[in-house]
Amino acid sequence: MNFQFYVEKLFDSEEFQNFLKENKDAYPCGGFFVVDLENLKNPDNKNSIDYFSPSINKMFSFKFEKGVEKTPVENFGGKIPEKIKLNYNFEFEEIEDLIRKKMEEEQISKGIQKMLFSLQARENKCFLVGTVFISGMGILNLVIDLEERNIIEFSRKSFMDMISILKKQ
Repeated sequence: MNFQFYVEKLFDSEEFQNFLKENKDAYPCGGFFVVDLENLKNPDNKNSIDYFSPSINKMFSFKFEKGVEKTPVENFGGKIPEKIKLNYNFEFEEIEDLIRKKMEEEQISKGIQKMLFSLQARENKCFLVGTVFISGMGILNLVIDLEERNIIEFSRKSFMDMISILKKQ
């Protein structure tokens, strides 16, 4: 999967063109991507790019599962989101390779089952914030700097860690 494929699909869609005509001030503010590596025959991949319209103070998500479908985002926290760039040209397989390399460095030998990424901006810089589910009920949390193409934050947790935290509450 290539990020630019989704950007082109978005810009080519009538749904998005109509949205831009009605919301001339709208700008891209995020994205969400699910890469299912466990169910290769019938993957549960989900992809969307989000736009914010300041004049109406609303966010919309454009989902790609069935063509391009516009969906209002009901609760975006009320905070005005930062603008993201859409000119990144990366493959999700390339991101997967980055993660596998980091897992090897950290001596994590489990297999990747599913990767969830949120594309977002912080201080005018774009990042992929990820949660990666690995075999053995493990979870990796990471942040990837898209300009540098490297992992700048990485942590590993197990599902059992999360259960013990819930029990303490």
